[in-house]
Amino acid sequence: MDHEYIAYFCKILLKIEEVKVLIKIFSISIIVLFFISCESRKEAKLDVKETSETNVVAQNLRQVKVDIKGMTCEIGCARLIQSKLYKADGVTFAKISFEDSSGIVKFDQNRISAEGIKKIIEKTAGGDIYTVTGIHKIDIVSQTDELQ
Repeated sequence: MDHEYIAYFCKILLKIEEVKVLIKIFSISIIVLFFISCESRKEAKLDVKETSETNVVAQNLRQVKVDIKGMTCEIGCARLIQSKLYKADGVTFAKISFEDSSGIVKFDQNRISAEGIKKIIEKTAGGDIYTVTGIHKIDIVSQTDELQ
């Protein structure tokens, strides 16, 4: 009878050792997969960077001054409009001034028009508060010109 218990106990120990080996193999597999996935993410980031640099070359940038009627405060009005413009596809810069009741917007004409910018401003806060009273083209000064 004691031999049966010893044999049974040995079988259980062997199964425990097999499970330990499987756990080690599984752990090593997870670590290998982690490193492989990290490498593929790095490659994907490089591809995205190359694509975005290519898109910058293809931009058709334009800058306008927008006169805005209906703003009553700096944070609630000017910052709200500025935030909406920054979220628009194609807008690369937006600065709205409550004091001047105007704003400067730089955008890619291939992705949005001056009329599209006007619509974004006039639709802000429900569409019945702000009115664009004028859009004036401003020449974009290159960075090399600004340094001189």
